Amino acid sequence: MDFNLKKLTSDAGVFFTRAVQFTEEKLGSAEKTELDAHLENLIARADCTKNWTEKIFRQTEVLLQPNPIDHTGARIEEFFYEKLDKKIPSRITNGELLGQYMMDAAKDFGPGTPYGSTLITVGEYQKRLGGAEREFLQTSAINFLTPLRNFLEGDWRTISKERRLLENRRLDLDICKARVKKAKQAEAKAAAAPDFQETRPRNYVLSASASALWSEEVDKAEQELRVAQTEFDRQAEVTRLLLEGISSTHVNHLRCLHEFVEAQVTYYAQCHQYMQELQKELSSANSDTYPNSFSSNAHPSTTCPSPVSSSTLPGAAPPGLITSGPNSTREPAGPLKIQDVQPPATGHRKAKVLYDYDAHDASELSLLADELITVYTVPGMDPDWLVGERGNQKGKVPVTYLELLS
Repeated sequence: MDFNLKKLTSDAGVFFTRAVQFTEEKLGSAEKTELDAHLENLIARADCTKNWTEKIFRQTEVLLQPNPIDHTGARIEEFFYEKLDKKIPSRITNGELLGQYMMDAAKDFGPGTPYGSTLITVGEYQKRLGGAEREFLQTSAINFLTPLRNFLEGDWRTISKERRLLENRRLDLDICKARVKKAKQAEAKAAAAPDFQETRPRNYVLSASASALWSEEVDKAEQELRVAQTEFDRQAEVTRLLLEGISSTHVNHLRCLHEFVEAQVTYYAQCHQYMQELQKELSSANSDTYPNSFSSNAHPSTTCPSPVSSSTLPGAAPPGLITSGPNSTREPAGPLKIQDVQPPATGHRKAKVLYDYDAHDASELSLLADELITVYTVPGMDPDWLVGERGNQKGKVPVTYLELLS
């Protein structure tokens, strides 16, 4: 190993003079060369880009992997693969693992039992959801996370390096400017006319020699200043070109953002399709045992669910209910009067209202979102409806608007 003491001493001296110049600038005792306005704007824009890109990158990682420190050690494993520059193996998702557990449980409970067969069906769809999630994670990592990481770990490091070099060149330039200023002041002082009464003839020679020395020092300082100015201008141009490349970075990240959104749209559309298929299968398989299971959401609304007529459901008991549309008023054909209904001795439940509901007639009870009411059922009543009570008020309420609490 070569050890150049002279170079080490020189570097230490340069570092010390830069530190002195920086400290004096902070204290306001030294002049500082300001960058041009265009370069300052580019630097501010680059800093803003770096800060927000880093935040978006970190939060996207949290979104795609909300619990990285789990029993699988996923993040630690990824770290080692990245350091070894090897491809990260495909990892089973939580949805796929849940589906496998359900299918294994069905083997022990009996595939022919209602619970076991349902576990198999749900498990299969959970594995499909998990597969869609894995594909979404891989696509998002390649098309969105990787370009952001490349910018932070590649382009930005290069920009930061050149900016530090520019700052050093600026400090060197200001040091040279201060040196020239001090040399000129000393030269002017040495060239001043001596006092004939107090100065002996011998000092004339010394004064002329000192003036010549300071003149040489000024020439040397001005030469160093010209070199420092040239290096500073060259480094400022290099830094400016790199910073202007931030615009291209924005264009690239915009394209990556569109691809990320497309991946999300595809993923959520697959999930929606799988859940609709699962809902239909469960509704068909359990229609005999649970006539109203999964039927109230067959035609979901974008705002809030509408009460579903039991006339379209298998096994619905009360005949004579007439519906003319998804939000139409349902009138019982029989002479059932809600006000005459007596609450049962047991079977009362508290329910939280999920959406506002306006009563269509006197037999129904209007609801306000987030309020608590008491509900119960009576024999012969449409299973999609319950009797709700709020103080002295009583009326029919749709089940789909409620969350049963107890």
